[in-house]
Amino acid sequence: MFYQVYPRSFADSSGDGVGDLGGVRDKLGYLELLGVDALWICPVMRSPMADGGYDVADPRDIDQLFGGLAAMDALIAEAHARRIKVTMDLVPNHTSDQHPWFRAALAAAPGSPERDRYIFRDGRGPDGALPPNNWPSIFGGPAWTRITEPDGRPGQWYLHIFAREQPDLNWADPEVAADFEQTLRFWLDRGVDGFRIDVAHGMAKPDGLPDMPELSVSALLAHDDSDPRFNNPAVHDIHRRIRKVVDEYPDAVTIGEVWVNDNTRFGEYVRPDELHLAFNFRLAESAFDADAVRDAIDNSLAAVAPVFAVPTWTLSNHDIEREVTRYGGGALGVARARAMVLVELALPGAVFIYNGSELGLPNVDDLPDDVLQDPVWERSGHTQRGRDGCRVPLPWEGVAPPFGFTTGTPWLPIPPDWAPLTVEAQLEELGSTLSLYRLAIELRALRPEFAGDRIEWYGSPAGCLAFRRPGGLVCVLNASDAPIQLPPGDLLLASAQAEGGQLPPNAAAWLV
Repeated sequence: MFYQVYPRSFADSSGDGVGDLGGVRDKLGYLELLGVDALWICPVMRSPMADGGYDVADPRDIDQLFGGLAAMDALIAEAHARRIKVTMDLVPNHTSDQHPWFRAALAAAPGSPERDRYIFRDGRGPDGALPPNNWPSIFGGPAWTRITEPDGRPGQWYLHIFAREQPDLNWADPEVAADFEQTLRFWLDRGVDGFRIDVAHGMAKPDGLPDMPELSVSALLAHDDSDPRFNNPAVHDIHRRIRKVVDEYPDAVTIGEVWVNDNTRFGEYVRPDELHLAFNFRLAESAFDADAVRDAIDNSLAAVAPVFAVPTWTLSNHDIEREVTRYGGGALGVARARAMVLVELALPGAVFIYNGSELGLPNVDDLPDDVLQDPVWERSGHTQRGRDGCRVPLPWEGVAPPFGFTTGTPWLPIPPDWAPLTVEAQLEELGSTLSLYRLAIELRALRPEFAGDRIEWYGSPAGCLAFRRPGGLVCVLNASDAPIQLPPGDLLLASAQAEGGQLPPNAAAWLV
């Protein structure tokens, strides 16, 4: 079971209001208690932080904001002592505009080797005043920015699928691939156990950079399989090259962020010589509806079965509205989120839990405008609030903000009404969401009934679903508005009180 740490929001050991690697290290005992096998740590490399660290200025160093390289080494050592593996986030699609390579590109001439590391093009129209094509940025606005040449004239345009501070790399340039291999080895040699690959369906761009259909791109990440910005065939050669390096290190793993809807094309990313794992986001995108959840599960299993890969499940992350809010908010959202984690943990494959999910945290959708930091807010002209609502720091202890997260002022304000949701409060309550997670994770790790790499569906009432694992576990979800009779078997765990063999609405149960 992987636990995703968004470092700036996890725990602050320095008092500056921003979470850091020292904070993660301080909380390893908690993660061990939770039953975590491995961490996925979002980017902590040196960065100007224009996009929360996904704009990397030096991929082979740790930003001082997070404690520097020594803090990373200490975290890896202590995590390994507790038998917890550590995977890092790597960003191969782009760099920061403060990266030495990009600064050199701006100072160099068109057609130079320095510019060939990125995607520079002449503009269209009179005097090249129009972008080279019509691609939009994921964060709003055009995906191109025009530069001023060293001699002061308006010059070429560079591509940035994300923020203008994140120029896309040109993976057709051999130097780009060679440098990324150096980065992989740098971290693997320091003891890192693998990588989550950001935008793993990106990197490769189509020949000629053709215009795309006029689409309304409102999502943060593209979901249209015909989008020319993503999922181009040459990306698979890049993953094969990455895999060859990673295979030099026994037990190291690669996990791809792959927003690809077509099952066949998704499965290509987890062929034996490419990624070990890839996020399929269907379950995270599914409504709390039995048919929708079953369809998401079926599709996710079907996507990896032909290539004999392991399915990967998640209900939320740092880019997605928290599940409590997605499922209706308030007590209803909490009940449904508790039910869905039992469904997720009952499935075969790798499971990722986003920090704070185990506390039943909701999205914070009423953050003051002046604290918002996601580039989506500015790039959209203040029409989209972005992802800060799912990135609010975690509450650890006490009865008032900042709830032990920091001794300073947290980088995003923590709601005062989170007092009952702190780790301290929930550890003392047997029926808390944190206690449910702890018990479910423990049972999943220890019970033989969770064996097997497939599931078998069987009949259930309308608005419900039920499946069996080969080892004998039965998982039941009641997404209807009335109690249902549980099937035969001994009740192992339920997300809500099941009395007289009845499972209440918005609940799930495990039976053996």
